[in-house]
Amino acid sequence: MYLTVHIASQVMVLHEKGGRRRVYSVSSASKGTGQQEGSWQTPLGRHVIRAKIGAGLPANSVFVGRRFTGEIYSPELCQQYPDRKDWILTRILWLSGLEPGYNRLGNVDTMRRYIYIHGSPDTAVMGEPGSRGCIRMHGEDIIDLFDRVDTGTRIDIQLS
Repeated sequence: MYLTVHIASQVMVLHEKGGRRRVYSVSSASKGTGQQEGSWQTPLGRHVIRAKIGAGLPANSVFVGRRFTGEIYSPELCQQYPDRKDWILTRILWLSGLEPGYNRLGNVDTMRRYIYIHGSPDTAVMGEPGSRGCIRMHGEDIIDLFDRVDTGTRIDIQLS
């Protein structure tokens, strides 16, 4: 089992055993792709899921610094915290690069850049770039994916 993120079409494909595939609409970085820390871009290349965060929490659980805040996202909460621009909700799959010098170690390290696959509000537009570097998904999709993958699952993020 492995995942492929296609930046051009803004989809992620879960390749399952037996040749089955699941396709999810996603949103990558509004600033495009890139490896550099502080670029707010989505990193390319081979990665793995290093950690799974949020198992068993309710849909729309709010995370700050990978910790559940105890809040459940709502439009009212969004209005209360206008400075929270890219809400991290429901589940987090924390990525780690596998290619030293490209997406691992130094100022290109995906994990140290805090790049995730994570849930976002259902009002967030999928199918077009809009994140601050992460791969965003709607809540139902991230729960479905989270329950199907394990830590160590390979993820290839590619332009095509």
